[in-house]
Amino acid sequence: MDNSNNKHSAWLGTDPDGILLVDKPSGPTSHDIVDHIRRRFRLNKVGHAGTLDPQATGLLILMIGRGTKLANQLMAGDKTYEGTICLGVATDTQDADGKVMSTADPVNVTAEILAAEMKKLTGDIMQVPPMVSAAKKDGVPLYKLARQGKTVERKPKLVRIHEFKLLSFELPRAAFLLHCSKGVYARTLCFDIGQALGCGAHLASLRRLKSGGFGIETAHAFEKIMDMDRQELMQMMIPLHKLIGMI
Repeated sequence: MDNSNNKHSAWLGTDPDGILLVDKPSGPTSHDIVDHIRRRFRLNKVGHAGTLDPQATGLLILMIGRGTKLANQLMAGDKTYEGTICLGVATDTQDADGKVMSTADPVNVTAEILAAEMKKLTGDIMQVPPMVSAAKKDGVPLYKLARQGKTVERKPKLVRIHEFKLLSFELPRAAFLLHCSKGVYARTLCFDIGQALGCGAHLASLRRLKSGGFGIETAHAFEKIMDMDRQELMQMMIPLHKLIGMI
């Protein structure tokens, strides 16, 4: 008797339970990734543990089936990113997708000056969420209010920056490494640096390398996942029983 066929048929119409590590491409929203995978594999419950902006790439943890019950634990972990800051241009969204609000020549900014500003932002800091974000005001996501042309008061929240390090510097851009607690907006850090330096700045690119105990090296390209069948998807997932001790 072929038990493998029985096992496969047993999954049809039900969700496998666990998480899937996705290497998100630039362009789609985190919700888009969830929606595409839910539809492609006819899944009932799919969620993600920590939003990445549309332009951002890297590790996106998808929770499937009963894996969605682990949302709080999975989102609570620290995050590590590599990114690029562009000096001299400030935008209304604090990233490359926004409208240019101001420009200034950053010619007087050196690697040493920039590294010093990054160091000032390490430790426990209060950060105000940007208007174009998934943070909510009275239950409404801020980005929806921003689309209506509204700007509302946002309460600053306490976050922790473990490391904010300059990796390379070539005006007007500089690469950085950021290790932080959950809820940190890298683009707001870039915006704040631009304000402090007097030239303006925005986040040009961002890639998530780690989330909690999971790293990008074990994630699967989104395009590759979409070419899989359901059985291959299940083989790439981390099942619930293996997650004990990992989160």
